[in-house]
Amino acid sequence: MTTKTGEIAGDASLAPIEYADASPEVRAIYDDIMATRKADWINNFWKYLAHDPQNLRRIWSDLKEIMGPGALDPLTKELIYIAVSITNGCRYCISSHGASARAKGMSAAQYGELLAVVGMANQTNRLAVALDVPVDGRFAGGNSITRT
Repeated sequence: MTTKTGEIAGDASLAPIEYADASPEVRAIYDDIMATRKADWINNFWKYLAHDPQNLRRIWSDLKEIMGPGALDPLTKELIYIAVSITNGCRYCISSHGASARAKGMSAAQYGELLAVVGMANQTNRLAVALDVPVDGRFAGGNSITRT
């Protein structure tokens, strides 16, 4: 993907776009990020996405909605984000969402248990895939939620 400024996305030579150097469009998104998070700084993820302001706006909007109030409490959402990030091998997201989870009350014991669950899920998932284990009849429909 090529960014609005002509760089190739994923190019290691891209530099983060700092607030002072950002376009008015990007500054407005940065301002919303800081206001929503009650923070006085922008983390690197957003600074790199800022090379494509439309993508920055879309990702921030989606993340703000999904990680905002809902049926899952904020800590649970962060724990899920960490689990997926571990499985995907994203060191940045593990660190970022780990910090957010700690700020929301994650204990060392919870993090240890999360790691055990992630490790076990990855192990048993890979075994089930490798062995091509058919889904038990009693589990039929288990990948969809039945509303009562």
